[in-house]
Amino acid sequence: MKYLLGMLVFIIGCSQPVKVHDEEAENTIREVLAKQQDAWNAGNLELFMEGYWKSDSLQFIGSSIRYGWQQTLDNYKKNYSTRELMGRLQFDIWQLVPLAPDCYLLTGQYTLFREADQPSGPFTLLFKKKNNEWVIVYDHTS
Repeated sequence: MKYLLGMLVFIIGCSQPVKVHDEEAENTIREVLAKQQDAWNAGNLELFMEGYWKSDSLQFIGSSIRYGWQQTLDNYKKNYSTRELMGRLQFDIWQLVPLAPDCYLLTGQYTLFREADQPSGPFTLLFKKKNNEWVIVYDHTS
């Protein structure tokens, strides 16, 4: 029995993502990120947040775990209170993987170009189709 359970865990853990290539979905998800980048670079955090699921179930992991759209916005406002702190944002998408027809995993790197420094790091986003819109439901940014 232990052997069968171990094999089942191994098979599930090694299974490949669902092959659901949907060019329209992928283009729309890329557009969401492009709109977020443009909103950030215009200094508009509220518009930037339109890419996120407006729900208390939104999960954001950075230096800590936060739940909720409003808490995420409040945290952005606290940490990026000036245009100098915001800098200019650039997203580089490394991979966009379909997990299901209504779910994609996106990995990439962000870079903030600021006068004093240039922070950057990897991020992982889980996009889900909610109310006919592609939104970020999970964000892990390092």
